[in-house]
Amino acid sequence: MKTTSEWSQMKQNGEKITMVTAYDYPSAKQSEAAGMDMLLVGDSLGMTVLGYTSTVQVTTGDMIHHAKAVRRGAPDTYMVVDMPFGTYHANDDTSLTNMLSLYQQTDANAIKLEGVDCLPIVKRAVRAGVPIVAHLGLTPQSVGVTGFKMQAGTQEAAMQLIEDAKAMEAAGASVLVLEAIPSDLAEKVTEVLTIPTIGIGAGKEVDGQVLVYHDLLQYGTERLPKFVRSYADFNTAGIEGLSAYVQAVKNSEFPDEATTYKRKVFEE
Repeated sequence: MKTTSEWSQMKQNGEKITMVTAYDYPSAKQSEAAGMDMLLVGDSLGMTVLGYTSTVQVTTGDMIHHAKAVRRGAPDTYMVVDMPFGTYHANDDTSLTNMLSLYQQTDANAIKLEGVDCLPIVKRAVRAGVPIVAHLGLTPQSVGVTGFKMQAGTQEAAMQLIEDAKAMEAAGASVLVLEAIPSDLAEKVTEVLTIPTIGIGAGKEVDGQVLVYHDLLQYGTERLPKFVRSYADFNTAGIEGLSAYVQAVKNSEFPDEATTYKRKVFEE
């Protein structure tokens, strides 16, 4: 398993960092087998596997439950866990207590926080020994205010994001996720920071990329964001397989001789 200190070394060496969300044992197991550098137990699990309408509905209990499953599936891969909405927006003491509890109960390697307003918590968390992944740009927990659209599209907003990124690094964040921002801005942020940047909808001039497991495999997803490329089509393959099973049962083709136990237990 890579360690927190290795991410900056990978940046210096020009080695791209690969990251994918994972929400359960099988997705984590597949991701580790594929050689993924980093797994994110994202609160996006609310929409992808729980059917919630947004990440706002995700609870700490949800995150702990899924993160434990991911850790069992990928015991040797660096795992980042999202702090859910509302758990780090109260007073600093309560926020820190919530973070330490999540960190301990999930066996996470790092905790991810959204937005620049959590700077005081980042500083206290790092002092307490918790590695932090920061997240700027489009922050899904705030889409009720910002909407699902590109962020920092003006020069003023771009300059502010650069300052926010510097502040996150100064506070002790180990990695910075940049979501849905102009590619030239992401490139500039990457240049001015010593910590690595992980992009999602932020162009290729960042230090790594993250995508949602269900998006890149088209598994249960219907509409994909502009910045997603799919590498498989589980939707089609899954429906075809299930339909074939339905027809096989209806036509009495399953089970067949090969899938039936045979032993004569009744005398004729």
